[in-house]
Amino acid sequence: MMTLLRPTVSLAFALGIIGFAVGTAPPEGHAQGSGRLNKVIEALENGRAAVATQEWRFVDMEHSPFSGQLVQTVLAEMDQDRGSDGRMRLTPLVRIPQDGDEDFKWAVKQVLDLGGFGVILPHVDTKEEAVRFVEAMRYPPMRDSAYPEPRGERGWGPGGAMRLWDMGANEYYRRADVWPLNPEGELFAVAMIESQEAVDNIHEILEAPVSAIMVVPGDMAADLGLGPNPSDRNHAEVDEAFATVLAAC
Repeated sequence: MMTLLRPTVSLAFALGIIGFAVGTAPPEGHAQGSGRLNKVIEALENGRAAVATQEWRFVDMEHSPFSGQLVQTVLAEMDQDRGSDGRMRLTPLVRIPQDGDEDFKWAVKQVLDLGGFGVILPHVDTKEEAVRFVEAMRYPPMRDSAYPEPRGERGWGPGGAMRLWDMGANEYYRRADVWPLNPEGELFAVAMIESQEAVDNIHEILEAPVSAIMVVPGDMAADLGLGPNPSDRNHAEVDEAFATVLAAC
């Protein structure tokens, strides 16, 4: 089971559900029907869970061959499946193969330039890696930006994204930002927590303005030296790591 958490947001990938953690309220943002493109964010802003195959699609490039052409093909397929409101029926979230301590900046740019609405980064162990992730997803801020930090480093060239999002350059530049750091942003940044180091650093990691974190039992068990989890449950130490992360959220 893979679980994604945030001080305000929780996601269980095994169940395909994104929702709010107990005792929290959705951050302020767009009201329903106000033009939000990202259906995951829209659901969360309206206090609802976002369910896989209903609001979003998990596109995995970590344990599948990484290919820009494959991502482009998947997005083109999703582009043909639009609702009566003109939006893609499912919001694509793409997991890239690079880890947090690798050069992932180019892969993030490629996924977003093709039209992705979110990126999932494996093995984020430190706050510094989480901040670099957010920087990679953001454009450099406009001079009058209300959200200038962390300063974006994404290069400009989103031809495919502008077509899929059906908007011009100025509007795309404004809306292609990380939520909820920018409440008007349409991009969802997910940092994966998969090691004891990440658990030890969880309070600092949560200081970075990612959209959510995902806690993964398989890699966590391997990092703890326990081998694969039993088929019907997690190792007890893995559950303890989950509890530590949940308490920090």
